Amino acid sequence: MHRFAPLTLALAFCLSGAAVIAQTAPAAKPAPKPATSREEVKSEAKGLALGIETSETVSANQLDIAARVLTGKADCEFNQTVDVDPVDGKPGLFRVRFKGQSYVMVPEETTTGAVRLVDRKAAVVWLQIPVKSMLLDNREGHRLVDACTQSEQRAAVAAAKGAAANAATPATPKK
Repeated sequence: MHRFAPLTLALAFCLSGAAVIAQTAPAAKPAPKPATSREEVKSEAKGLALGIETSETVSANQLDIAARVLTGKADCEFNQTVDVDPVDGKPGLFRVRFKGQSYVMVPEETTTGAVRLVDRKAAVVWLQIPVKSMLLDNREGHRLVDACTQSEQRAAVAAAKGAAANAATPATPKK
C-alpha cells in the first residue's frame, strides 16, 4: 500500500491545482440566448423594410422611362380593367391593380423601346407598346390579361387606321 501513496498524493495535488485554476480563471461568457420570436419578427421586418427601400431606388434613366408610362384605367379583353397610377411621393414608382391584386412596379429599360414596369417580388410585368398593353406573370410564363388599351393607345390606333385608309384610296386627279 505504501507504493501507491506517492501516486495518490500526486493525483490529489493535480486535482486541487485544477480546482484552484478553475476558480481564478475568468468566467466564460454565457452562450447568447436564441432570439425570441418577437425579436426575430422585428429583425425580419427591418430587413424587409431595408430591402424594399433599396429595391425602390429609381435611377435617372428609369425616371425618363417613367415619363412615358400611360396612367389611368386600361380597358382589356373580356371586359377586364387594369389601373395604372403613380405612387404618391415615390417618383418613378407605379401601382398596378388587376383583379383585386396590387403591385408596386418600377420601370425597366428595354432594347425595343417598349415601356416595361416590373414587380420583382411578385414576378409580374406590365408591358406597354404603342397599340396595347398586357400584364404578364413571369413566374408562370403566361399573360394575366391582354389587349389592354388606354385612351392614348386607342387614339394612336385610330390615327394609324385613318392614315392607312387614306393611303389606300387613290388620289383624284386635278382638272
